Amino acid sequence: MTMTRVGVVGAGRVGAVMSAGLRAAGHEVVAAAAESPASRSRAAALLPGVPLAKPTAVSRSCDLLLLTVPDDMLSNVVTMLAASGAIRPGQYVAHTSGRHGLAVLQPAADVGAHVLAVHPAMTFTGTELDLSRLPGCAFGVTAEEDVSVALAEQLVGDLGGLLVWVPEDRRTLYHAGLAHGANHLVTLVSQAMDLLRESGATDPAATLRPLLTAALDNALTMGDAALTGPIVRGDVETVRAHVQELLRTRPGTLPAYVTLARATANTAVLEGRLLPIRAAKLIGVLNDALEKVPA
Repeated sequence: MTMTRVGVVGAGRVGAVMSAGLRAAGHEVVAAAAESPASRSRAAALLPGVPLAKPTAVSRSCDLLLLTVPDDMLSNVVTMLAASGAIRPGQYVAHTSGRHGLAVLQPAADVGAHVLAVHPAMTFTGTELDLSRLPGCAFGVTAEEDVSVALAEQLVGDLGGLLVWVPEDRRTLYHAGLAHGANHLVTLVSQAMDLLRESGATDPAATLRPLLTAALDNALTMGDAALTGPIVRGDVETVRAHVQELLRTRPGTLPAYVTLARATANTAVLEGRLLPIRAAKLIGVLNDALEKVPA
């Protein structure tokens, strides 16, 4: 199967990069819809020469319509394009949302389009730097028709990605796992750098990088068995000192510390690495500290 005429609605960070990746793989990107100044600038940088048009015009011009709008806008965009006659029978309509599966594309399917969900499990800057991240990137795909399955396999292959099949009823869980791991990791690492900066470290990133790199590699390889530190060891007084210092210097960080420490303690108990009585003392210390956080 060869798809050469691609249209993209939503030249955001994901849409512009994926379209550029498909263009580099030999597909023809015939049009893009870019509403905001940032999107227009991104399209100019990553899709030079591709004409900008209204979403309906983009849809009518292509064989594969790639919808890369925000999750909460996706349903309205599909409904509007289908109702206006801009989506036709036999056309392919794909979105890149992690949360949504095929149900959100039902208006397109109702007019005879072939639908699929293709979500890149990657964080994007919306610049050419992202193009080198596509090879090896996992793509969470949901498709039912044989032709949609074949197209998904081709698109992911053309981008050099790893295809991961996600059942329709598991899309939200799949996306929650990605968001919890990636987005919350950014919050966690930023808070850790703030604490190190407060402690006097002149380069918190350099201080953390070897430790976090090793911890991430170990966690991805070993799972919960990679846990180390004062919680797993049951060092109650060390944890008490931590929360007291956080209360004094960075109380806004304490709720995240307590939540993750509780989860770590529970995991350590279940794995037999922390005695329940020791875990109870730790959790008591954590709960007491949390009650002292200023409202």
